[in-house]
Amino acid sequence: MTGTLLAAITCAPLMADEKTNERLADAASLFSEIMRTPDRAIPQGLLDKSACVVLVPGLKKGAFVVGGQFGRGYAICRAASGQGWGPPAAIRIEGGSFGLQIGVSSTDVVLLIMNERGMKRLTTSKFTIGADAKAAAGPVGRDATAQTDALMTAEILSWSRSRGLFAGVSLDGATLRNDIDENQAMYGQRWDNKQILISGATPPAAAAKLLAELNKYSPRQTR
Repeated sequence: MTGTLLAAITCAPLMADEKTNERLADAASLFSEIMRTPDRAIPQGLLDKSACVVLVPGLKKGAFVVGGQFGRGYAICRAASGQGWGPPAAIRIEGGSFGLQIGVSSTDVVLLIMNERGMKRLTTSKFTIGADAKAAAGPVGRDATAQTDALMTAEILSWSRSRGLFAGVSLDGATLRNDIDENQAMYGQRWDNKQILISGATPPAAAAKLLAELNKYSPRQTR
């Protein structure tokens, strides 16, 4: 009994690291798959203007009259110079909806944080989309332009992908919060997202593919 317990305790961090590495790989694949399809991708001009990206692979939704959603992912912001991307910080996205919804699904979510105000939201312990940060459903198509006032003034643009369909989506009411446990799995420290996003911390090796994909499609920020 004691030996089994010790084995479980010893293996727990390894299992956590494995799940974290898998999630980082899934986030990289999500971004790469979306951007490889020009007519259904995030518009290049918006991506290049963004301050940060949030990737949530496999947001779980379940609904039996009262709906809910929960997912784990990563926020990655530009390096202070505007060239390249900094270390990923872990986030949880949670929210609820009401209505006659039956079923369970898994949805990928992508957020672009468009300005310094939105970036500051990421460095707080939690914030609610729509209530604390102005958000809009993002347009689709690499050459699409954001002409409406809603898109031009939004702090956050949001998209989702489900069953292969990628489209702008409203996430008003969803809450983003720090995922301290995941940060510890990545960095060995119980850092909050402010400490990671503005520190220039060394990214974990498992994030190399994710950062490479971001640098491939948007190596520098434009104004």
